[in-house]
Amino acid sequence: MASVILERNRKKRLEQGHPWVYASEVASVDGDPQAGGLVDVLTHQGRFLAAGYYNPASQIRVRIVSQAPLAAMDTAFFIERFTRCLQHRERFLPGADAYRFVYGEADFLPGLIIDRFGEILVVQLLTLGMDKCRTEIVEALVQVMAPRGIYERSDVSVRELEGLEQRTGVLYGDCPRHITVSENGLKVIVDIEEGQKTGYFFDQRENRASIAPLIKGWGGRSGVTLQEVETEDGDKKILPVNKSGKPVTFPYWDGATVLECFAHTGSFTLHACKYGAKKVTCLDVSAHAIESAKANVELNGFTDRVEFVVDDAFAFLRNQVKGLEERSERATGTGETKSGSKPATKTDTAKPMTAGGGRTWDVVILDPPAFAKTKSAVAGACRGYKDINLHGMKLVNEGGYLVTASCSYHMQPQLFLDTIAEAAKDAGKVLRLIEWRAAGKDHPQILGVDEGHYLKFAIFEVTSKK
Repeated sequence: MASVILERNRKKRLEQGHPWVYASEVASVDGDPQAGGLVDVLTHQGRFLAAGYYNPASQIRVRIVSQAPLAAMDTAFFIERFTRCLQHRERFLPGADAYRFVYGEADFLPGLIIDRFGEILVVQLLTLGMDKCRTEIVEALVQVMAPRGIYERSDVSVRELEGLEQRTGVLYGDCPRHITVSENGLKVIVDIEEGQKTGYFFDQRENRASIAPLIKGWGGRSGVTLQEVETEDGDKKILPVNKSGKPVTFPYWDGATVLECFAHTGSFTLHACKYGAKKVTCLDVSAHAIESAKANVELNGFTDRVEFVVDDAFAFLRNQVKGLEERSERATGTGETKSGSKPATKTDTAKPMTAGGGRTWDVVILDPPAFAKTKSAVAGACRGYKDINLHGMKLVNEGGYLVTASCSYHMQPQLFLDTIAEAAKDAGKVLRLIEWRAAGKDHPQILGVDEGHYLKFAIFEVTSKK
């Protein structure tokens, strides 16, 4: 076995469980390691640390797969690892038929992502070492999972850093393009060929369920209360009654109005409807994503409570806030806003409004794609997160909730919170943190591997300073 000998003065990351060896940490190479093949990783004193696969063309020179000597990444090796992966998911997600089955480094299989969609498995081979094991991976999956089909979605740019081309296609069996799976009691149609990443984002499963307490308890704001009412047959029942004293027949009278931005397949929209939302606005810039969301909403019987919008979330949020500000100015009739600031000229209420927005919601949900995919992009990402959160919280009804997330690893948790705090200051809002979460149980995290701690999810109560 060829060996990689590490620098004397390197940081002791491997001893803390980190699975990567960078090129700058390598002092020398002993033997003739094959690109994508296994090597032993040794200290400068020659002490064995771990075994991993080697790529001389990558800045991550070695990716660790074993803390003990390993002869080969053969079918038996993958069967053992996949069996452990299955045991973990069955313990923490009992009865689930869809989840992240293999989560790369956190499942001790760096460079490999596998999602389960019922009887279909979708595989991403991100590195040269895993790409060379394609046959063994498929053989092991067939033995452990007995899938109907295995589909490859290795259409990601990170492969190019490993000297690999992007590729997709069937690896085994029969793979229909659209698959219906269940999540938290809801049905979801997944497009494994054209959907983002592998077709669905499992990491927010538990987070989507966590919005349940936000969705009920809003009827009182519209004057609806539960009262004892005498029915036509003389019986007395407790029914919701409006301000006019008439019983309310709409079953979702106590539900929230909800805005979901960056909706993708509409997963938060589905959960809001399940938990009793009165009306949900489902927004995404992609027409394809909205068509997928529509199909999922219809499949679950929520069509009458959902409106769909194809628009850029940044532009949509700004337009709604602009409409609010214009309405506030017009409401005073003097050209003075409710906040006390005076525009240069008096508002002419006879003229039509220039902004078409001005709507607000009880719950606003922001689940954007990663704004910072590299460290150099963090400054721009901060501006982006501040922008959407500032405008989003302005559109939350007083005492309502802002649900916001970031899946950018380089946007560290404290920086994310600081950015939201700056947005709240500028918006004149007080935020009360109700819940703080990360990725779900099918996305475990290795302590000491910060790169796996990418997802931040927060629920804030929003109130005004004035």
